[in-house]
Amino acid sequence: MHVLQFLAVISSIVLIVFVVEAIRRNRLNARYALLWLGACLVLLVLSLYRPLLDRIALALGVAYPPSLLFLVSFIFLLGIVLHYSLVLSSHRESIRRLTQALALLEADLKARAGSQGS
Repeated sequence: MHVLQFLAVISSIVLIVFVVEAIRRNRLNARYALLWLGACLVLLVLSLYRPLLDRIALALGVAYPPSLLFLVSFIFLLGIVLHYSLVLSSHRESIRRLTQALALLEADLKARAGSQGS
């Protein structure tokens, strides 16, 4: 086993353990955990089964097959960042609407309190 292959296997295993521990401690939502576990398992399989990695790299035109592992990791992380950007944008819009609704309720409450005092 080459050093790079060994590092990829160890990194995948460490990440799997980290994700499982985060799930166990309720620090990671199950919806996101499935994405992370799936990516870790794909990387682990590609790290352990070198002929599969070689065939996929050849089909994609990648000259150095282990670099395909890093490409897969990069694409996955790019997808996660895009997903979180979409979630943050959605939450920002929800917060804006809630803030506006709260301001209207406070104004209504002040108006009712002012009309009862007169």
